[in-house]
Amino acid sequence: MERRNKAETIRNEKVVNCLYQNRNALFRLVCFPWGGGDSTYFAKWGQDIPNSVEVHAIRLAGRESRLEEPFASDMNQIVDEIACALLPIIQGEYFAFFGHSMGSFTAFFTALHLKEKYNLEPVHLFVSSLSPPHSKARIHLHKDDLCKEEIFYVMKKVGGIPDKFFDKKMSPEFVTRLLADLHILNDVTSDIPSKTRLSCDITCFSGSEDIPLDMEAWKDVTSGSFDSFVLPGNHFYLMEPSNTSFIKKYITKTLEISAFTS
Repeated sequence: MERRNKAETIRNEKVVNCLYQNRNALFRLVCFPWGGGDSTYFAKWGQDIPNSVEVHAIRLAGRESRLEEPFASDMNQIVDEIACALLPIIQGEYFAFFGHSMGSFTAFFTALHLKEKYNLEPVHLFVSSLSPPHSKARIHLHKDDLCKEEIFYVMKKVGGIPDKFFDKKMSPEFVTRLLADLHILNDVTSDIPSKTRLSCDITCFSGSEDIPLDMEAWKDVTSGSFDSFVLPGNHFYLMEPSNTSFIKKYITKTLEISAFTS
């Protein structure tokens, strides 16, 4: 039993990165990275976020300490793995999800899976810079177009990445990782919900200079309240320190209010 528990702990720590543990925190905030991203950026949020929140960042296969593992084949595989890793962290706790870009889909489908299979639901879902799965505003790529050149086109279109990045810093490893994530994102299909699937509140964030997004459509997936903010910047607006600070403060305040009203 002890050996099995140790193996499960190692497995969970591979998937969930918590750089700044705070077991006395009232809330667990789980952050989901953008396509091609890793857990590092969000894991560092735990350094200066208020003590009421402990930050956990998702680490997908094929990157960081999981570099030798094969990429996931589809969103279902990603969600199953994340849900299993999160259960020991979120059971009996207040928890919330934040996802940026592709991470918005991953967060949403993980929340849906947890509710349907384990009757667990985040107190709040925060999504950023991506229209919901059922929206007609989604960017769809033909499978034959998912090549390095198409990746460059999409990344330049969404904005937030300097042109010089494409000349010098686009490593083969990053291209491979991003390509794998784009395949998964492109294959996700979801109709307009015939019935509400979540009951948690949802808040959307987006950049004022990002490509047109249908963030309002996220209200279709929940019976909870809905709010939306447009912050200055492009697709990666959250990299701007003032925007990062706003998001952290808003999340913390929102979660603390939810604890008093629940």
